[in-house]
Amino acid sequence: MPRRGRAWIAAAVLGLPALFGPQSASALETKSKGANPSAVAQNVPPSPATTIVEKRAARADAQKPEKIGAVSATRAELAGNEAATTFLLDLSSGVQAEVFTLADPYRVVIDLPDVVFRLPKGTGQDGKGLISAFRYGLLAEGKARIVLDARQPVLIAKAGMIPGKDRAVRLSVELTATTPAAFGGGTGGERGAQAPQLKPEIYEERSEKPKDRAKPVILVDPGHGGIDPGAMSADGLAEKTVVLAVAQKLKDRLSQGGRYDVYMTRTRDVFISLDERLKRSKTLAADLFISLHADSIVQNADTVRGATVYTLSERASDEEARLMAEKENASDAIAGLATAKFEEHGQVRSILIDLLKRETANFSADFSNTLVKKMTKTVSLSREPHRSAAFKVLRQADTPSVLIELGYMSHAEDEKLLNSPAWQERVATSISTAVDAYFGKRTTGSR
Repeated sequence: MPRRGRAWIAAAVLGLPALFGPQSASALETKSKGANPSAVAQNVPPSPATTIVEKRAARADAQKPEKIGAVSATRAELAGNEAATTFLLDLSSGVQAEVFTLADPYRVVIDLPDVVFRLPKGTGQDGKGLISAFRYGLLAEGKARIVLDARQPVLIAKAGMIPGKDRAVRLSVELTATTPAAFGGGTGGERGAQAPQLKPEIYEERSEKPKDRAKPVILVDPGHGGIDPGAMSADGLAEKTVVLAVAQKLKDRLSQGGRYDVYMTRTRDVFISLDERLKRSKTLAADLFISLHADSIVQNADTVRGATVYTLSERASDEEARLMAEKENASDAIAGLATAKFEEHGQVRSILIDLLKRETANFSADFSNTLVKKMTKTVSLSREPHRSAAFKVLRQADTPSVLIELGYMSHAEDEKLLNSPAWQERVATSISTAVDAYFGKRTTGSR
């Protein structure tokens, strides 16, 4: 039975009568009802495979080959104007698709299971009508997502699957303009209330690290991933790709010699929320957390370049650092998550003050200084190579943490270097050398 506020629409799946039963050759669709409808398109009846995908818990992030026979998305486009805009997605076969809206900012989210995106380079960067841009990628194990950035509040007027040749279908989502009052929190707004609360899980009192630990645990955090590409260069190079390559090289370097136990928050192109990155660090009781990113700017793009090391602070060291933290902290919203609201009630300030009183902040600053010294010997640094701001991913009471912006995707020379395996190897080596110096100093001091 349809749930209140949602309209269930059938996806025509052709050529599979034995599995799914007879299907109509015409498009099966329904108009959404109510002021703020969301819609779910599904195979009728749902296949067992789809049910398993939806109910299966995400396993630990691991490198996996592309699934054989996976549904492919081959083309995506926008049509229409500022009054009504339609999003179209060509799929190799029908799948279950859920469509809903979110506010702050206004977004339309489309969730799909096990879809491989084979879209042309640059798809989604240019908007049309009510949509300014859209992005796509893997959100979690067995779950893909498309997020449409709306220029204003929109209504899901109609959604459906239109059958094509063989098993191919076209997902069509029609949007119309509406008012902020009618939009409210969006049809997916209740998801925010269902999300786990951040403070009890991440900011509880410190737990002791295992006393019998034989060697330091290091967590390398390649930023962004999956549906969140991060910064994009003029030639279409994604930040998520660069930082994953550097992270893998850094892990290899640190693992040599067996001095450390090294982990990564992600090892492939999948989205990991900021909360989950923090949770993984806490679960590991990591001794050092290194988050890797690459920046992009619009103003002075041809002159601003070089790497920067950031640490946590209550107040940003400068305006550029504040804007950088604001951009990186928006990762969950970019992925179409309804994030928790505790930051709006002044709790972050007290959390930061508490964190900054701890010795963790001193260790983070010490490692940051060591990083700058080692990196300056092999890579170009920015004008102010050591900055600080309220980065959410650095809010760790027990683990010294830094965020490294490796360079600027918006600068032509930096982009060339960031995409160079040889440069990636050099920067990974310099970070690894800094790690050795940092732990060497702590080991000597503890004797």
